Amino acid sequence: MGSTQTRRTKVAVIGSGNIGTDLMIKILRLSDSLDITAMAGIDASSDGLARARRLKVATTHAGVEGLLALDEFADVEIVFDATSAGAHRRHEEALRPLGRTLIDLTPAALGPYVVPPVNGTDQLGAPNVNMVTCGGQATIPIVAAVSSVTPVHYGEIVASLSSRSAGPGTRANIDEFTETTSSAVEQVGGAALGKAIIVLNPAEPPLMMRDTVHCLVSDCATESVAAAVEEMVARVQSYVPGYRLKQQVQFDRVAQDDPLCSLLADSEKGKGALKLSVFLEVEGAAHYLPAFAGNLDIMTSAALRTAERMAAHRIAERSRR
Repeated sequence: MGSTQTRRTKVAVIGSGNIGTDLMIKILRLSDSLDITAMAGIDASSDGLARARRLKVATTHAGVEGLLALDEFADVEIVFDATSAGAHRRHEEALRPLGRTLIDLTPAALGPYVVPPVNGTDQLGAPNVNMVTCGGQATIPIVAAVSSVTPVHYGEIVASLSSRSAGPGTRANIDEFTETTSSAVEQVGGAALGKAIIVLNPAEPPLMMRDTVHCLVSDCATESVAAAVEEMVARVQSYVPGYRLKQQVQFDRVAQDDPLCSLLADSEKGKGALKLSVFLEVEGAAHYLPAFAGNLDIMTSAALRTAERMAAHRIAERSRR
């Protein structure tokens, strides 16, 4: 893993649970531009902190206050928050005045949403960016692909996760998950109206993450829409190899008296409408958790891609000064 840069950007992770630990391992294994120097948690016996210590990453179980007290924190430029929406608000209050950039993996959404293949270069200088949710990272690129071809009057996403891949943070933030994802379907995906549903599937053996995207659109060239979706899937696969279409994009004509037509813009009513459905599967890279935990993999992969872009932007900005 030879670095092409003389200096890596120092980063830290808050949260020693599933997401934070997977992110730490991804940085160590995959990144040529980031150097993880610290992990903070609140459970001294957590597996994440134990692994961090074995990997020579500085640790603290005193939360954000402990992170600030570490000698290694002085050089940290970017902090990933993999805790909870409520905790992130406290972390921002502590870190923003110190000039650190925050990448928020909770549904707190204090900063602008970032979905790498859609708007990944739009917020490189923002002090706090939000990675939406795992369901948002998997489905919003599809909504954006459709809206690049034809207006999306209504976008609905259903994220089905293995119950075993949903830790206490995810379970505590179900309401925030749906609210944040619905908002990002509109703001980033481009849908006039968005809705998000999460399903925790208790099946054994655990199932891979499955995501369904439904869009209501006016009559349009279906070949162009399908091509845009397939191109977007390839873009996501560049950083999440286990992301894939389960079948071809499905199109169904909507009758004019169907209640769905009430969601069309007034100017589009009576012109014909289509409901399109996209079925996705996300297999995780199994860096820390089993492959069925694709929901965690796509979230941490998106955060890693975002941080690397931010690091490259910082280096370019410094070189111009």
